[in-house]
Amino acid sequence: MNLFGALTPIVLLGVTPLALMLAISFRRSHGLAVVLSLAGLALTLAVLPGAAGSAAPPVAPLLVMDAYALFYIGLLSAATMVVVVLSYGYLERLPGNREEFYLLLTLATFGCAVLTASNHFVSFFLGLEILSVSLYGLVAYLRTTRAALESGVKYLILAAASAAFLLFGMALIYADLGTMDFTAMTSVLAGKTREPTLLLLGGFAMVVIGAGFKLAVVPFHMWAPDVYQGAPTPVTAYLTTVSKGAMVALLLRYGRYGGLLDYDSVATVLGIIAVASMFLGNLLALLQENVKRLLAYSSIAHLGYLLVAVIAASREGSHAVTYYLVAYFITSLGIFGIITALSDERKEADEVSDYRGLFWRRPWVSGALSLMLFSLAGIPLTAGFVGKFYVLAAGVLSDLWVLVILLVVSSVIGLYYYLRLIITLYQAAPEDPSSPLPATRRFSLPEGLVLAGLTVLLIWFGVYPAPLLGVIQAAIGSLA
Repeated sequence: MNLFGALTPIVLLGVTPLALMLAISFRRSHGLAVVLSLAGLALTLAVLPGAAGSAAPPVAPLLVMDAYALFYIGLLSAATMVVVVLSYGYLERLPGNREEFYLLLTLATFGCAVLTASNHFVSFFLGLEILSVSLYGLVAYLRTTRAALESGVKYLILAAASAAFLLFGMALIYADLGTMDFTAMTSVLAGKTREPTLLLLGGFAMVVIGAGFKLAVVPFHMWAPDVYQGAPTPVTAYLTTVSKGAMVALLLRYGRYGGLLDYDSVATVLGIIAVASMFLGNLLALLQENVKRLLAYSSIAHLGYLLVAVIAASREGSHAVTYYLVAYFITSLGIFGIITALSDERKEADEVSDYRGLFWRRPWVSGALSLMLFSLAGIPLTAGFVGKFYVLAAGVLSDLWVLVILLVVSSVIGLYYYLRLIITLYQAAPEDPSSPLPATRRFSLPEGLVLAGLTVLLIWFGVYPAPLLGVIQAAIGSLA
């Protein structure tokens, strides 16, 4: 067993923010910070194949570097690279120091990597806190604006509350089972012939509450719209993809290893949360005039869809969760990338009215944005459709008929606000030449290449998902 080889991806993700810190202390350079960030993330992606053959899990008492963890580390690193590219143009046109932004971003990704490989409550909590503390600074990075500071304070307070629930839940579970190791929990629970104690169910409930805050599912969603709107757009893209993706990956592992889904009462609570998230998220999105708030409520609904597959607790459910996350990453990064690229130093292009008549001035941008909205709505020939199909299939195979029917009904509601934004793109352009903000700025070459690549992946995985499914099946096989 080559311990160092197996841990190389996490080591590289931990070294990258240290290298950035040292570089900043010697010389401030926005371009150098971007290059170092991309280099560290690219090296992490490059060593993943070697790490997969270096060791069998576990490689350390707190971590499991199996194919499942490596897949998610690769997905989170690739998504972070997209955020770094989009952040460069966004920060370049704003005053103030920019280099620390990438330090916090790579540090948050390191915390996400620890989460995906966690096999113990200690590594679970450490990874979560590394992620959370980094996000405090990222959300409030534009500290001269009132909206960013307000968002940072809200996220700080609610993240601290979620950490308190998690710690208390972990303590209750440890008091009942006598272990904090996920694999050991499975063995202890398998030996129990009696019904779960109130202590154990209370601990599971606390963990669900803590995770619910991080995922922004109902009724723990209060922070999401305000934080999404007030945070810098690249940070919003990171929050809705990398941050939540790491938490879903951890929840899926804990559900399989830690016995979270072994009890009907826990599955019932998660089902209620899923239904409430699907309907409340879609219904509140209908009322939004701000695109970032609309996408915040949309993300609440999509996490509800994901919970249906998590509750399925089968191999098909795990496949569905992972494929859906990949599709959601591509789509959300593309939409927030377009918002980022169209914004300028005056204001962000985050109002629905900013996109009125965009097609007549920027047809290719409008086409890409339309495809991404179609993907969120689950329209065929997009990755989002395939992802939603697998979620529905997982629910049907697990006989979760009520959840499947409610998922379909809530998805129909969601069609309205996606189509509303698409129709806005093709309406007549405003007569006032100063109002169409998105027409005032052209994409840089890196922004254009990244957004074009995301659009191609969106269609490719919607038309030919087999290669990605093969990789996902291998990753989920290691989890089982």
